[in-house]
Amino acid sequence: MRILGIDYGSKRLGVSLSDEDEILASPLPVHIRTRLAEDLSFLAHLTHDQKVGRIVLGLPLNMNGSQGEMARAVQEFADELRHACKVPVILFDERLTTSEAERVLIQADISRKKRKNLRDGLAAVLILQGYLDSQRARIEDHDT
Repeated sequence: MRILGIDYGSKRLGVSLSDEDEILASPLPVHIRTRLAEDLSFLAHLTHDQKVGRIVLGLPLNMNGSQGEMARAVQEFADELRHACKVPVILFDERLTTSEAERVLIQADISRKKRKNLRDGLAAVLILQGYLDSQRARIEDHDT
């Protein structure tokens, strides 16, 4: 089964997709947001076309673990996404993924202009890869 990863933003959605073995996350083109209905339609078609069985949506918690305004917006979006895509939507702690993506792009000597276009997709990869790794670790811990 493939898993879709999403880095939620008010202007862009970073999107990533796992392989069928749920080992590796790869970036997809960033989706520029328009209206909620169009965003949900885009994600529903992507979910169907790629045979996605689960969506992992980054939840931007504050550093102390509390939820701010953006986390509440993500939870509302998750509810809409569940309805539109008809697959489970898992909220996954995404603290620092955008800043980690920015750091990686700076280290790779990517220009500021290009970083803006790559950051959200890389953040989506980091969210999904973090989820995949945590699931694999849970299975390994359970097996021992």
